[in-house]
Amino acid sequence: MKKTKIIYIALATALIVGSCKQENITLEAPAGPTPTTPSKGTADFTKFVAIGNSLTAGFQANALFNEGQVNSLPKIMSTQFATVGGGAFNQPDINSVNGFSSQPVPGFFLGRLILFDPDGPTGSRTPAPFPAGFPGSAAPTCPSLGSATPALKAPYNTADFPAAFAGNKAALNNFAVPGILLGQALTAATGNPASPFFNGLWARFASAPGVKTIMDDAISANGSFFLFDLGNNDVLGYATTGASGVIPLTSQAAFNAQYNAAIGLLLASSTTSKGVIGNIPDVTTIPFFRTVLWNAIAFKDTDAATITAVNAGFVPYNGGIQNPAFALSATEIAKRTIPAFKVGSNAIVITDKTLTNLTSFGVPSIRPATRFDLITLSAGGILGTCVGGNATQINGITVGLADRFVLMPSEITEIEGRTVEFNAIIKAAADGSNGRIALADVNAAFTSLVLSRIQTYNGVSISPGFAPPTGAFSEDGVHPNSRGYAFMANIFIAAINAKFSATVPLADLSKYKGTALPVNP
Repeated sequence: MKKTKIIYIALATALIVGSCKQENITLEAPAGPTPTTPSKGTADFTKFVAIGNSLTAGFQANALFNEGQVNSLPKIMSTQFATVGGGAFNQPDINSVNGFSSQPVPGFFLGRLILFDPDGPTGSRTPAPFPAGFPGSAAPTCPSLGSATPALKAPYNTADFPAAFAGNKAALNNFAVPGILLGQALTAATGNPASPFFNGLWARFASAPGVKTIMDDAISANGSFFLFDLGNNDVLGYATTGASGVIPLTSQAAFNAQYNAAIGLLLASSTTSKGVIGNIPDVTTIPFFRTVLWNAIAFKDTDAATITAVNAGFVPYNGGIQNPAFALSATEIAKRTIPAFKVGSNAIVITDKTLTNLTSFGVPSIRPATRFDLITLSAGGILGTCVGGNATQINGITVGLADRFVLMPSEITEIEGRTVEFNAIIKAAADGSNGRIALADVNAAFTSLVLSRIQTYNGVSISPGFAPPTGAFSEDGVHPNSRGYAFMANIFIAAINAKFSATVPLADLSKYKGTALPVNP
């Protein structure tokens, strides 16, 4: 198996057939000590209500689909609460095996993402990181999507647009909506198609779309215990789009006002209800930013002519930035200089908006990536592809990888700093709840997992990636898989037990699936 990919990483070559069944890895529950007698402590789990975003909705592999939804964070928690008097937990069922992926693919509608091995278990095909014919051919060509092999077969090529929820909206417990920012839970515009804040995954199950807010419906459910887990997207969306500003980074002031407004509504709605809230993990450590390496451009011994041509193409640029008229410092000149490409691994050429802008002189703002830059997982489908069909203009090699695919050190610092600010606000909300809210330190738990690289719980090992069999993340590199959600549920349950003198049993990770083995032809 030479090349295991997320399906959208494979787009630089093709969308390729997957005719075998994707194998799921399951582990048997090991024998363990006799558990403590379950107790609800001072909490009441009779009616459990959840408010959150994709992490609370059960979103994984870049889609909302049946299996992911039934293994959502609050659904797993409710299963454990059932041992101490917890009631039914109803979700706005999506009724789709594969769901609908928002990942854009020209000419295709995709459901959930999958790991895919185009070569098969014994294959050896390794696509080159540049178009066929570059630069020696008189008519160099770019790869054509879908032309190398047939398209993916069912069920992996199936996508379903989300339909309106047909169940009993008044009986729902889970009010989590994928993709929303904190402020969208507080405005009715989130259910209004005419609003820029509109979210169709909310409108499909809102009691009165465009009239009532997410918080309105959640409070109307009259929960005795709540999970509130919003705020992650107020950092995450900005980060996953390379801090380009396509999705804004919420200000500290706005977050403070919105978070306290939401918590205030929950506490005011009942004098007896209690709940748990979670803080925000360091999103820069998730697999989405740790899979595609900064030096991912690989050349082989047989690429000598291409290497020579690429290096020759950078001679004018490397010489031009030394023009005294530009008055660049020696430090910036060194930072911008593109080193000679060679056989083996080479730095990705990236666009850097912090460089002195010389575009009016025809000099692009590019530099080689360093180990301090984070390349997004979505860049895997862009690297090595042509720009505008021009086979000499290659993303990440002869043309700088776009800003939205890279987090630079200054942007990482900004994101980490804002996360610290948000987490202080979240902690203060728990501290000021008069003992009614437990704080789950999700940030510390995931940081520990990243630093330790692998952890074992009751005989089941998990790691902070998506590679089977231990990966706790799903194929999109952002959201946990089912086993990862069980791990996350235990973080919340442990906080609940500590705060409310309860002994709710932790979820057994062996009962939840990890990321499946790759599909191959």
